Amino acid sequence: MKSKRTIIKIFLALVIILNSSCEDLVSIDVPTDKLVRSQVFDSEQTAISALTGIYNELYQSSFSNGSRNSISVVSGLSSDNIRNINTSNLERMEFEEHQIYPENSYNLELWSSAYNIIYMTNSFLEGLSASEKIDTDLAIQLEGEARFVRAFTYFNLVNLYGSVPLILTTNYETNALSEKSSIESVYQQIIEDLEFSSDVLKASYRTGERTTANKFAANALLARVYLYSEEWQMAEKFSTKVINESSTYEILDSLNTVFLANSREAIWQISPIGGGGIATNTNDGSIFVIDPVFTFFASIQLRDSFVNTFQEGDKRIESWIGYNESLNAYFAHKYKIDASSDFPIREYSMVLRLAEQYLIRSEARLHQGKFSEAQDDLNVIRARANLEPFEAQSEAMLLDEIFAQRRKELFTEWGHRWLDLKRSQRVQAIFGMDQLWDPTDVLYPIPTQELIKNPNLTQNDGY
Repeated sequence: MKSKRTIIKIFLALVIILNSSCEDLVSIDVPTDKLVRSQVFDSEQTAISALTGIYNELYQSSFSNGSRNSISVVSGLSSDNIRNINTSNLERMEFEEHQIYPENSYNLELWSSAYNIIYMTNSFLEGLSASEKIDTDLAIQLEGEARFVRAFTYFNLVNLYGSVPLILTTNYETNALSEKSSIESVYQQIIEDLEFSSDVLKASYRTGERTTANKFAANALLARVYLYSEEWQMAEKFSTKVINESSTYEILDSLNTVFLANSREAIWQISPIGGGGIATNTNDGSIFVIDPVFTFFASIQLRDSFVNTFQEGDKRIESWIGYNESLNAYFAHKYKIDASSDFPIREYSMVLRLAEQYLIRSEARLHQGKFSEAQDDLNVIRARANLEPFEAQSEAMLLDEIFAQRRKELFTEWGHRWLDLKRSQRVQAIFGMDQLWDPTDVLYPIPTQELIKNPNLTQNDGY
């Protein structure tokens, strides 16, 4: 019993250290996690617990928690899908108006929380590689999962900020003075991590829950990475691997079941259990759903112009869009539960799902001249929404419809619309007439606090 308490204390010490932000780490002389790391990785049980702590931290971290300062919210505000109800929150309004100041605290939390996750994965990987007490097969499995989380985090950073420091160690002296790495080198590291994960991870989920990374989570993220890199053949290859795994994944006919915990459309989810206590609902549900009684808590609504893009009969209007009469506001209703006391947990925060893979493959195939196959993939998504098959008259028409369906299918999920507008060079057409818009607004500013601490960091253009 005494030895178990000692292990728990050691693990808690590591978690506390790992949860410290990167800005705190550069102000100490010697990272004290080195004092406990050897003991934490002296046991398979505590090594697994440490990785579980990283997954749980994704629900706490600002960039990934689905709450008011998450990518889903602030990058959604940067796009043309959602808007603020309460305009008195000036820092959140900066994202909507594309006037983000480098001192914006939401922006700082995006940046620092992402780098905190990166530090946690780096520390985990270093401890794992130095351990001689972990079974080889388990160690490879855990490494694959940790590298997946790191790749996922860097993907979001590089797409929001452009060139960012590529930090792969816990060396505090080096990290504190890291310069920006090129976008290409960051993508290269993302691909290296994900290809490793794809090679070593199993098709099954280690815990039986879709909240840990498996082979197909790595493949799904690789498909997205290659799509953004315009490597169409590779994007098609990895999306096909996921789509063909029909024993595990399927497009669900009932839209109301898509965002349930461990739904068969889910490839990777984040569980609210990481919030601890009685938090049993997703932050996504809490932030996007407008309570019919307590409307004064509402902060985000769908833009009418976005809702009006849906065709009559589209099932996504009925299942995924709600309307509050007193506020005269539409809201995202993908998540149904907004009460923190609801138990057992019925919904997990969706990160990767099968519908996106069909849209990735459709776009990738179109760019390779596979017109008919691209149209077929698109129509899988349209059919689920109760829409007639789309018959394009040109490649341009089909590409426009792919992006239109991405907008309608993936709204309020991980800033997809904002990133789609940027990578497709459509952002200027949408916001170019706005007097506040400047082409350099496609990237968020490097937080002022980071520039002060690190003289080798440079600000993005336009700020």
